[in-house]
Amino acid sequence: MIARVVVDVPSGQTDRLFDYKIPAEWSHILEKGMRVVVPFGPRSIQGFVVEIIETSTVDKLKEIKDILDVTPVLTEELLKLGDWLTEQTLSYKISAYQVMLPAALKTKVEKKLVCLKPQHLPFLLQPFFEKQSIMSWNEIVETNPSLLKTIKEAVKEGLLEVEYSVKDKGKKQTHRMIECLFSKEQLVSLIDTLPQRAEKQIAIVHYFMNNVGKVPLIRLIELTDSSRSSVKALVDKGILIEKDEEFYRDPFLNEQFEQTKPLPLTEQQQQVTIPILTSIEENVHHTFLLHGVTGSGKTEIYLQVIERALSKGQEAIVLVPEISLTPQMVERFKGRFGSQVAVLHSGLSLGEKYDEWRKIHRKEVRVAVGARSAIFAPFENLGVIIIDEEHEGSYKQEEMPRYHARDVAIFRGQFYHCPVILGSATPSLETFARAKVGRYELLTLGVRVNKGPLPTVDVVDMREELRAGNRSMFSIALFEKMQDRLNKKEQMVLLLNRRGFSTFVMCRDCGFVATCEHCDISFTYHKSNHSLKCHYCGHEERMISTCPSCASEHVRFFGTGTQRVEEELGKVLPEARVIRMDVDTTRRKGAHQKLLKDFGNGKADILLGTQMIAKGLDFPNITLVGVLTADTMLHLPDFRSSERTFQLLTQVSGRAGRHKLPGEVIVQTYTPEHYSIELVKEHDYVSFFQREMFIRKNSGYPPYFHIALINVSHQELPKVIHVTEKITHFIKEQLSNEANVLGPVASPVARIKDRYRYQCMIKYKNEPALGKILREIQQHYSREVSQGELLISIDMNPQMFM
Repeated sequence: MIARVVVDVPSGQTDRLFDYKIPAEWSHILEKGMRVVVPFGPRSIQGFVVEIIETSTVDKLKEIKDILDVTPVLTEELLKLGDWLTEQTLSYKISAYQVMLPAALKTKVEKKLVCLKPQHLPFLLQPFFEKQSIMSWNEIVETNPSLLKTIKEAVKEGLLEVEYSVKDKGKKQTHRMIECLFSKEQLVSLIDTLPQRAEKQIAIVHYFMNNVGKVPLIRLIELTDSSRSSVKALVDKGILIEKDEEFYRDPFLNEQFEQTKPLPLTEQQQQVTIPILTSIEENVHHTFLLHGVTGSGKTEIYLQVIERALSKGQEAIVLVPEISLTPQMVERFKGRFGSQVAVLHSGLSLGEKYDEWRKIHRKEVRVAVGARSAIFAPFENLGVIIIDEEHEGSYKQEEMPRYHARDVAIFRGQFYHCPVILGSATPSLETFARAKVGRYELLTLGVRVNKGPLPTVDVVDMREELRAGNRSMFSIALFEKMQDRLNKKEQMVLLLNRRGFSTFVMCRDCGFVATCEHCDISFTYHKSNHSLKCHYCGHEERMISTCPSCASEHVRFFGTGTQRVEEELGKVLPEARVIRMDVDTTRRKGAHQKLLKDFGNGKADILLGTQMIAKGLDFPNITLVGVLTADTMLHLPDFRSSERTFQLLTQVSGRAGRHKLPGEVIVQTYTPEHYSIELVKEHDYVSFFQREMFIRKNSGYPPYFHIALINVSHQELPKVIHVTEKITHFIKEQLSNEANVLGPVASPVARIKDRYRYQCMIKYKNEPALGKILREIQQHYSREVSQGELLISIDMNPQMFM
């Protein structure tokens, strides 16, 4: 039998199946979807078995060296999904399979040196092989890099051999468990036979006389005040047995989740639930858009729909956009479904992610809640897939394979004949347009669960504030309302649309702006360590005190960051307790959860943060939301900037007045006349949709056109321009006249990490040959790309244009 394997070398030349002979003893063990170790050139690497066949066109086949799995890690359906992903995102097959698995299942290759003729070894290498015949390559080369030449010569002469071995990163956690083989009666008679001096052994026997079952060794030593040698003595006598038992790393070990019961649904909730439940009952795939205003009870619908799927013996996947959303979501799902839930998101450690994935793989849980990558949870009987806040940009992966979780969800939904629910108060234009023409089924929730009104929204023109002499970052209206909430002991949320202490640093005399030397982007000032940091490549420098260009000392900060707002709040409202949530304060594991818990427990009056606080939060005491810089995103070079502004403002407005207390929202802006800000006042998504669609149609953007973006980067500017021009010319020749090819132009951020970046954009309605043309471009430049000099990235549905 022959296995067809995809090898773990992501490059154009190796993006195909390689045939390997299956050793006779593994012919009944090996299955499709398993990971194997195969010889590839001089080394051994990991691969995935995609097919098993009987004959091959290749004459001399190498044998598979090792099998890494007992059961397949990729199901038949996930293998098909991998093929589809490869085609849709123009990625390599290996990248498509790797993205479906936790990082712990990626392997590392260890390089070793095997000594074949110790007596003939060069004098310099002899000390390393005195006591052993195999040494780690790194151990020798890192100790003395100058030995590299000697090693190479020894390998050439056949004195040493280089061996590659593949090791799994995924380490299973085990406890040493102790169990007693005797009954209580037997132990009573046995205790007299133990020597009187063996007090610790007697204490251990007493423990097992009063307790039945296994106990971890560490716990037993602790409880009986004994030692490992006492336990070992009883093991040697055949009274106890010890063995290693595997256990899961539980990220929620110390969390208590209060059990919840299904809530009675409102009439509107019942109406939208009926078609979804019918789809589950009849095993028919539908994609539903659940368009519900903030606070309309979408989560309760998700919970009850999942309950129906579980009662049929099926499974469910729930996607939430960001890690910051997961604490409250996890609480709700764990509260309803308990230990049936696995959680997958970037805040978990490598080992925790691996264990959560294994629970799904072993069918020990039936619900997966998580961020984008949870869409690949290896379930085999899916009953429903839910994507909450479906408009979020984080559902699109920006590295290879550049998939959108929504498209993967629909592929899996079609395979398992189950419904896919896309939920949002502000759906993406593409999704709402598809619902309008009947490709998705539109379900609307127009009122809040408590029948309470949506919060009132006031827009404050900051230009008028400046004219009136208010130079503060808080308008008079917002400041007065903040004082009022403090007096009433109510809570508020302040949203700032950026991070850091200040946007950029500029000289007021000559206009010099401090920029990163490796990227064409201005530095951001971070007050905590008084440094300037590039948010693209991470390069950091000390804050400048004089201008490098004109030596002036008038160097000032421009813009506002969360740290600056926090400082200002301390001056104007010294009695207010502030919790700041941004990238800097939430770096540490579990920080999101802790900060939100503190706020929920009333330990702060103001929650100040960046976009991460705009959605998913549900606290009864929030009655005021202030948006400090509403128009930051409006001026980005991106056709979706108006849409993202409207979505963010609507989402953050929805945090106020969700329970009994009414809510108010103050939006501060320098462009109050812009429709995306005006329509937030009315909470009018449909009018916004119509206005924006009119603009998209006239400009030739999605959903009326498809877009593909090609980005080229290289260390040398002439090379980048030459390659991009060549690619653009080739595409124009190949496509029909209906397609519009724009470029080549420099990317909005023209240089990152010392690499120049150019791009070209293709707008098209129907170009069946486009995939084939773009593959040709990839293959043509594959050698230069594999050498790492040239980088070409192709995005078939770009969300980012920077």
